Parts: sequence; structure tokens; C-alpha cells
Amino acid sequence: MHSSPRRCQKALPNKVSRLFTTVRAVAIGRLTPSLESALVRRRMRGTNTLLNGSDENTPKSHRSMQTSTAATPKDAAAVILLKHNTRPDDPEVFLVKRSHKLAFLGGFHAFPGGQFDAVDAEVEVKNCDDADTCVAISCAARELFEETQILVARGGEALTQGQRLSLLDDLQTGRMSWPALLKHYELHLDANDFVFVGRWVTPPFSARRFDTWFFLVKCPAKQRAFISGDAELESGDWVSAKAAYDRWQRSEILAVPPVLHGLKTLAAGFRNDAEIDQELVARFLAGPNAHREPVRRIEFRPNYICFPVRTPTKPPATHTNCYLIYTSRELLVIDPGSPYEDEQEALAAAVAQLLAEGRKLSGILLTHVHPDHVGGVNALRASIGNANVLAHRLTAEALPDMAEARPSGRVAIESPQAKPSLTLGLLPHTVCLADEDTIELDGEPRIALRVMHTPGHARGHLCLYEARTGTLISGDNIVGLGSVLIDPPEGNMRDYLNSLARMRALPNLSVIFGGHGPAIANPYAKLDEYVAHRLDREQKILQAVRDGAATPKGIVTVVYTDVSPKAHAMAERAVLAHLEKLVEDGLVRETSDSLFLPNN
Repeated sequence: MHSSPRRCQKALPNKVSRLFTTVRAVAIGRLTPSLESALVRRRMRGTNTLLNGSDENTPKSHRSMQTSTAATPKDAAAVILLKHNTRPDDPEVFLVKRSHKLAFLGGFHAFPGGQFDAVDAEVEVKNCDDADTCVAISCAARELFEETQILVARGGEALTQGQRLSLLDDLQTGRMSWPALLKHYELHLDANDFVFVGRWVTPPFSARRFDTWFFLVKCPAKQRAFISGDAELESGDWVSAKAAYDRWQRSEILAVPPVLHGLKTLAAGFRNDAEIDQELVARFLAGPNAHREPVRRIEFRPNYICFPVRTPTKPPATHTNCYLIYTSRELLVIDPGSPYEDEQEALAAAVAQLLAEGRKLSGILLTHVHPDHVGGVNALRASIGNANVLAHRLTAEALPDMAEARPSGRVAIESPQAKPSLTLGLLPHTVCLADEDTIELDGEPRIALRVMHTPGHARGHLCLYEARTGTLISGDNIVGLGSVLIDPPEGNMRDYLNSLARMRALPNLSVIFGGHGPAIANPYAKLDEYVAHRLDREQKILQAVRDGAATPKGIVTVVYTDVSPKAHAMAERAVLAHLEKLVEDGLVRETSDSLFLPNN
């Protein structure tokens, strides 16, 4: 690993020491010496055991979250639609792109499909004896028709395109239900037209989960697939499965594991187009994930594995995303946060498998200090051997277990403050990273991660940006699930807004991998949404103060009307962060008895 870190130890080279003195001053300059000292003492008491996975000293706000449970998957169905008379050696499939406006997997490529509807169970499906399968087929046929205008129903061969559009209008306007439409036009579904090729369950790290039946279907002759550009889908095209999978390998599209599995399976071709052969079906059904076992290794983008681990995090999240970034020669682990032994063992097994393929472990990187991101560090190190831990100095100082470890490994330095590259000898296993450092992994493909110090959620928070593919690992600054808590004094709203602006300025940003939830394929829109939300809250808080609300609790009752009372305690912390910024802006003043009053 070619990188730009420095050792975290008391005796640092003068240049590096001056650098981190400056960084620390910038990061905590807003604190008084007494407050800074109290904060350090509090953080040290609460983090001595975090790396070992013990939650004995975890703050109550974190411990109370352990009762969060994963969402129950909803039944759904999807259609892998093969083009009529497609070439068996290079089959074409209809691939849609989900709207960037969607909160769940917006911007991802997918197969047509959706959730079960109550009326799906009222449809008779010929040649099908299993009630659940009948409902799934009915859902698949209805969703395919609604999304692509393709009607896979016996008796519909004589319908013209215009007639099918008329039927679709009847269905979408509610003039006729799905069962009534089929009956009225003497159409029926036949299970022989829908070949079952798997049932995939969304992993529990997502607040929206689905138990999705996948069916391989041949497009009827003379029917033309068309996407109207509705609220859910923005485009759809016939594409070679091989070409689509190649686009994913070039980091040009994003897709979830079952879609990638489908594209990869079809890319290998099949024997003939006369019928869907059993060898092809067997390849679709190979592996436990096609039989409802949730995927653990989620590779939204090549060489970036998201490995969610169960943690005592804040709801609605139940998991923290650990990332395994790899090349042909090296592996970097980010945020192994679980304190739970079963999760630690699962992660260690995934890491061991990648190492067994000939890679070496470059290190374990921590985006920030919070317990749900550091809880499994020592367990992973114990499993795979002492490994370098990379973190910002402010994070390392709060985790003394790291600073006292034995030396391990060699790290090449490449830094704006220290060029050309040089190699330090044996280092303590904690390596300090600073803003604008670079971590480069040896091997193919070339992965060079730009280190960005992005305080706000936490003082030592780091993000990583990879310019070649436009990939941003955002830690908890941006998440795919829930909202980001800015909790003073560790959190600072001005720093957070500045960090968001800095990430928004990154060029060619194509995806954000957050600390919780699925990947974000609409990064600029998401960043704009985050900034707009914070500024809107700030204006409402300022107005509440001007209207007489003088405490965080009083402001919450006025401003956070869209938040459950159970979350009001956390909302008060966020309000305090906004108030601190408003005080700095000169718009609000704080009295000696901790009341906040307008300055005009």
C-alpha cells in the first residue's frame, strides 16, 4: 500500500508534528480549554473498550439502540425479460433504470418488477398448483405490463399495440382491476410462460427489504417494450446481458446482487432459443442467495465490497457498513464496527477468503470514532494478525488501545506535506492520516483513495474519494438510511455544512458508499438535499427563537413536528448544534442560564 500516513506516537518528526498541531487546532479551536479537557476525559472513558467490542462503557444512547430489529421483507416479483428470438450466445434482456428521485435504490439498474398487490391473489394461473407461486406470477405479469407495456397472457396474441395501451390505461386509471381486466378480455396467465429462477431477500442492512421472486420470461412476438418515464423508472432498453455486465465491471452502472447475478448468468449464453433449458435455470439457481439466504458480500461496484455488520447503532439502521476494498494484490478494510462475536467471525471469514486469493492486508481504516464503526477492530486484528489501523489523529487519540499496540508492517508515505515518497521502517500499528493524503493499493485495478478530513459528525471524521470511478466513501457524513446526527461537542454544524460543500465540489462523483444503508447513485442530488434540509431546519430554528422558544426542548416541539417524540432527545442535540452556529453567526445569543435569545 502506497499511502500518506504518519505514525501515531508521542515523538513525531517536526514537520508532521507541526502539521497535526495545526489540524488539531483547526478541528477543536472552537472549544475552550476546560471544555476540551472535559470532552477528552469523557471520550476516553467511553472508548477504552470499544475496539474490543465490549459495550460496557458505551453511552446509554447507543446501548438503547440494540433493540432495533431488521425490517420484515415484503413480497415482490421481478421479470428477467428475454428479447424475442434473441441470440443464445449473446442474449438480450430488458434492463430498466430506476429514477434518481427514488429514495430506495434511485439510479440503479434493475429488472422490471414490484411489490405484491392484494388483487394478485385473485388471478387464476394455469398449470400452477402452488398458491404462493400463482400470486408471484400474477404480480410479475402485472408489474411487467404496468412498467413496460409487455403483456404476457394467453389470448393476448391478437391484440394490437393500441389495444394493449387501452387495457393498460384501464388498469392504471383504476377503471378495471387486474383480475377483472384479464377476465373481461378473456386472457389468462400460464405458469409455463414464467420460469422460476430464484428468490432473493434484501439483506437486513436496508430499511426497505423485499423477498423477490425472479422469473425468466420470453417477450411475446410483435410486442414492443416501452418506458413512459413515470415516477419510478426513467429509462429502459434492450441490452446484451454481456454488454450490461461489462458496463458494471467498468463502473459505469450500479446494480444489486440479484440483477448482477442474472446478467452474469445470461452473459454465459444458453443452448437454444426454442425453450429455456434446464442447464440455464440450474445456473440461475446455483448458490444459497437464490434460495432466500441474504447476501453478505454486496459488491455494488467492482472491487468495493459492502459487508454490513450488525451493530448497536441508531434506528432505523440496524447495521454498519464495513467496506472491503481490494485489488489483485491488496485489501483495505474500512469500519469493522460490530461488537458481536457472530458478526466478527463472519467478517473475519470474508477477509480471510480475500487474503487466501493472494492478497495482503494493507490495513484497517476507521472513518471516525463512534462505537458502531470501531467495535470490531481488535477482534479482526486478533483473527488475521496485527494489522495497521489507519485513522485521523483525533480518532486515534480517543482510542488508546490503538496507540499502545506493537509495531507491524511497512507503510510508504506520499503526502502533500512530505514529498517525494519515503518509507518508514516498522511502525506502530496505528497510522495517522491527514487531509489530502493518498492511499494507493498495489495491483489491478489501480485504486488511489484521496483522504479528506471532513469534520462535522465527528471531529476526526474521514472520507475517501477515488477519482477514477467517482466513488466516495462517506462514513456517517452521508448515509443511505436514516439521517445524520450532529451532536455537540463532538459534532459541529458549521464544520458539517463545510464538509458537505467540499464533497459537493468533487468532480465526476458517481456513487456514495455511506456508513449505513444501500449505496447512493444520485450523489449530487443527495448532497443538495442534505444541505437544503439543514439550512431549512436552521431557518425554522431561528424563527422559533425569534418567536420566543429559548431552549432546545422548546424549539423541538415547534420545529420537529415531523419527528416521533421518541426521537426528540436526539433532535434536541441537533438543535443545539444549529444554535451554536447561529450564535457564531451573531444571530442568536446565549444567556448565562443557557437560554437562547434573538440578537435583533
